[in-house]
Amino acid sequence: MTEIRNRTLATWVKDMAALCTPDSVHVCDGSQQEYDSMTQLMVDAGTFIRLNDALRPNSFFCRSDPADVARVEEFTFICSKKQAEAGPTNNWRDPDEMRQHLNGLFRGCMCGRTLFVIPYSMGPIGSHISKIGIEITDSPYVVCNMHIMTRVGTAVLDVLGDSSDFVKCLHSVGMPLEPSQADVPWPCNANNKYITHFPETREIISFGSGYGGNALLGKKCFSLRIASVLARDEGWLAEHMLILKMTSPKSEVHYVAAAFPSACGKTNLAMMNPTVPGWKIECIGDDIAWMKFGKDGRLYAINPEAGFFGVAPGTSMQSNPNALLTLGANSIFTNCALTPDGDIWWEGMTDEPPCSLVDWLRRPWTPACGRKAAHPNARFTTPARQCPVIAPEWQDPKGVPISAMLFGGRRGGVVPLATEALSWQHGVFLGSIMASEKTAAAAGKVGELRRDPFAMLPFCGYHMGDYFAHWLRIGAGADAAKLPKIYYVNWFRRSPEGKFLWPGFGDNSRVLKWVFERCAGKAEAVETPIGRLPTAKALDLTGLKLPEQNVRTLLDVDTQGWLAELPSIREHYDSFGARLPAALKTELETLERRLKAAVKG
Repeated sequence: MTEIRNRTLATWVKDMAALCTPDSVHVCDGSQQEYDSMTQLMVDAGTFIRLNDALRPNSFFCRSDPADVARVEEFTFICSKKQAEAGPTNNWRDPDEMRQHLNGLFRGCMCGRTLFVIPYSMGPIGSHISKIGIEITDSPYVVCNMHIMTRVGTAVLDVLGDSSDFVKCLHSVGMPLEPSQADVPWPCNANNKYITHFPETREIISFGSGYGGNALLGKKCFSLRIASVLARDEGWLAEHMLILKMTSPKSEVHYVAAAFPSACGKTNLAMMNPTVPGWKIECIGDDIAWMKFGKDGRLYAINPEAGFFGVAPGTSMQSNPNALLTLGANSIFTNCALTPDGDIWWEGMTDEPPCSLVDWLRRPWTPACGRKAAHPNARFTTPARQCPVIAPEWQDPKGVPISAMLFGGRRGGVVPLATEALSWQHGVFLGSIMASEKTAAAAGKVGELRRDPFAMLPFCGYHMGDYFAHWLRIGAGADAAKLPKIYYVNWFRRSPEGKFLWPGFGDNSRVLKWVFERCAGKAEAVETPIGRLPTAKALDLTGLKLPEQNVRTLLDVDTQGWLAELPSIREHYDSFGARLPAALKTELETLERRLKAAVKG
């Protein structure tokens, strides 16, 4: 077994073992042999089903408990010393009271199980942008998924050395076993779920759930909630953003980061096949971007993850062929349906569903039964290295220089296809008012507008008013000429009849081409009250056969629509109280003046 030489880590592991009383302790070395032994352990326990090796080599299927299928935002807490630090967008609990409660839950919680110590790096091991976490867990499912999603093993301990600079992540499924008690395929504690974050001490403690980001604590818990606090304190950015590389026919390169709420095509954009001839798009990351300033004054980004943990339903060769091709081997599938020949399936995967399946609840399924075969939040975990369009520099420890940032949401009206911010401050304003219309999968009324600033609403680990201020400080302390340009995009504009005006998917590369050319100082734009918009000529629509009326609407400024939205933006801003930066109030007032002047003009 791997030896722990770091005294701080060794003491913590010893203390947690004394609290949780596992039968044994295993320190993960990150080897293929370890991964294989974990998967076999779960096959033997009935947790994993080995898929048909001829169809999907070294891949596994599993079903969670029906009470443990998604993130549990209502049981997710920021335990800052002062409630005001958590802000209005987070659930808060007093850290001392929460620790006392959690200690009671964790006492003896690993009886009959193994305590696994997972040393992992968020980002390339040894990069100055990367951070180290140590997750203690009693779930071999977590071990396997962390092997895919992060860089796990002894090399991480070597880089850590004697330092105490690591994020402590403690997790348990919360189901101890008596000496004669049989285990279940998916242990969890449905009645006691807590996903807690202690920003001042850089700790994450999760109890009761074995699913997704509740248990894989390198995901949103570390990469955003804790990392956003680290970024604030250390002067960098930890963002819910994809990173892509775009190469022109002349081999010029720009890197773009983009933030979108759920159901807005984030992963599809990260892995798209562009429709513009001669242009190439490659993926650096599909979900998280950590960005620090380089010696040249530019922002450099890494993808801190090593894999993709994606929503399976809707992923197909039409919507995202590169994602589907990534899943061809070495993957884990959770809560999908199982085919008779030992493969997986989910809604939208093929044009026609199979004649028969076993659904995620182990029931026989046919197309006529009227039920979903896969859970709507069914997931795949797969290595990023397998993506056909992964960029060669996706693991470069220096990161990649970001030329542009995109913000956007699902908006049927008001927001044009693409808008360039007038300045960094104006770009922060656009990010702060981001909104998306709810889909049928979201709670609330379909079409209702939900503000999701920077797509960080569930993930910012501190007061979001202070988060806006941090973005403004980042810009104020930098060379404006070297900062990324900021854009507000909307692929989802509709006609009065409800039809999409823009084709989306691979044709979004046409907007990216305009952004690329703006970064190179080549493309035209027209200044409007809301920002700079592309001219119809500047947008490459070759071969698209888009009706002229569609183009006019997509590039039109709906002045009255924006004026009508101002009260909603003010209400949104009021929720942040005195911590809302004055600069954003100024931007809002300036926007109103420009819009009213346009009406009079």
